Amino acid sequence: MSDLPELAWQPPVPRGPVPGIALIGCGGISERHLTGYRDAGWPVRVLCSRDITKAEAHRATFFPDAVVTTDWREAVARDDVGVVDATPHPPERVPIIEGAIEAGKHVLSQKPFVNDLATGERLCDLADARGVKLAVNQNGRWAPHMSWMRCAVDAGLVGEVTAVDVAIHWDHNWIAGTVFDDTPHLLLFDFGIHWFDFIHSLMGGRAVRATSASVRRSPTQRAKPPLIGEATICFNDARATLNLNGDSAHVLRNATTVTGTEGAIVSDGVDLQNQEVRLHRADRPDVIAQLDGQWFPDGFRGAMGDLLCAIEDDRAPLCSGRSNLTSLQLCWQVIDHLS
Repeated sequence: MSDLPELAWQPPVPRGPVPGIALIGCGGISERHLTGYRDAGWPVRVLCSRDITKAEAHRATFFPDAVVTTDWREAVARDDVGVVDATPHPPERVPIIEGAIEAGKHVLSQKPFVNDLATGERLCDLADARGVKLAVNQNGRWAPHMSWMRCAVDAGLVGEVTAVDVAIHWDHNWIAGTVFDDTPHLLLFDFGIHWFDFIHSLMGGRAVRATSASVRRSPTQRAKPPLIGEATICFNDARATLNLNGDSAHVLRNATTVTGTEGAIVSDGVDLQNQEVRLHRADRPDVIAQLDGQWFPDGFRGAMGDLLCAIEDDRAPLCSGRSNLTSLQLCWQVIDHLS
């Protein structure tokens, strides 16, 4: 509709030159990072991996002029690197983040940011003291459907949010035999953190009144951790629900409904990549959002793009480390009440 405000839901793009990027950790998810950066034309100067063959393969595919190394300290010390993208798992990632900050580099940390709030606070304090930006790669913030919904809520298109309901059916058994197979609270912490962060982005600073949650194994799943779970978060004047089935062999579906005092937004589709988003209000015909792109890799381009814009504009990133601690706290409040 012509009277709707223009929503800036697309991945942000810096206006000027971009500092050199060092990608540390060349595991499977790194391909999504590099695809987004290559498509945006951002310079990746260094590729670092404990397995040098992985770094070399990424160099051949994405950035032929990048330096490859097995030493992350060498990568963060380089003068042509201004931003460090740290992708390893949290225990291995913390010293990399700390070393990069000490070297005066801005940092994009893979999610989940940290395994405890005290460590996160310490890293945020260190970044503040060194005058660098610390952001978390909550790439779901820039998935087209979630980004449009978030921007529509910020623009007041549904009034005050009263409920957020998320239901996801997908196959997460790909983790069987990987390091993720032994990750504690994988369903809610490693995967669900995207939606705890999404809920936090819609609810802002509202106080949590109560939470409940449960997880369980499916009789047909191949992965070790429970792949079925649900969570409910009650705020003083709103509530959110999250229903996850990671062993859905017969149907793929992702549906999200954001309900407000003046309207609602519904996003629905066969998977997280393909979603139709509709705005429903009593005072106008339904509006179908015109979305381009997909979560993978555009969400990764959005997370880095926002950090680059934050550096350029000297502001806090949308997914700053300190802001992300609130999302993590919400996640852990739910985990603490597992039944």
